[in-house]
Amino acid sequence: MKLEDLRIIVDERERKSGIPDLLKSIGLNIEMKTLPIGDYIVAPETIVERKSIRDLLASIFDGRLFDQCSRLKEHFEHPVVLMEGNVDEIEEIAENPLIFYGAISTVVLDFKIPVIPTPSASHTAKLLVSMCSRKDTPKGPYLKKIKKSSDIEKQQLSVLCSLPGIGERFAVRMLEKFGTPLKVFSATAAELAKVEGLGEARAKKIKKTLDSKSKLAKKSNQKTLHDS
Repeated sequence: MKLEDLRIIVDERERKSGIPDLLKSIGLNIEMKTLPIGDYIVAPETIVERKSIRDLLASIFDGRLFDQCSRLKEHFEHPVVLMEGNVDEIEEIAENPLIFYGAISTVVLDFKIPVIPTPSASHTAKLLVSMCSRKDTPKGPYLKKIKKSSDIEKQQLSVLCSLPGIGERFAVRMLEKFGTPLKVFSATAAELAKVEGLGEARAKKIKKTLDSKSKLAKKSNQKTLHDS
């Protein structure tokens, strides 16, 4: 496969890393786009999220990393996290390197996303070229229409995901059917059961969770009566 036949879609924010220029200088076709997730799409189902050691640590501590991983998995069959830089830096930056390695373990074992270390931008570029030039790379559209959910949408979904037996897929279906989380909460078990795939047993469990009187309420009421 000739280099000029290869194509990589690169996120606009990667310009300053110098990697797009390195890829161009090798002779690759690169398309700069604003990607909703990931940094490099090297094949229709292969997306790479590049992080410097510092950025990776920051994303672990602010909770961004796992959110990014779940979005990568949701939209691509073969996501890869690329960790660029000197791993010895972890000792200097992180107070507890075990937190760093714990997060990496979660990415690899729970999300099933490989984490590949590279020492520098030039090595990152070489890795991207080799990923892109695999013989069995499937043909197809590189860019997918990935809808970026707004913050309020994310909050609505996470509210619904806290219900028993509800993951993101069911939460989306609930919002499609009822329009707002409030309408989901006030729906009857029979109405909830009509959500595709949800079923009666799960609907009853949800209603029981929402309707059961909390023991906390009793305690606080008794305390108020006693105080008065």
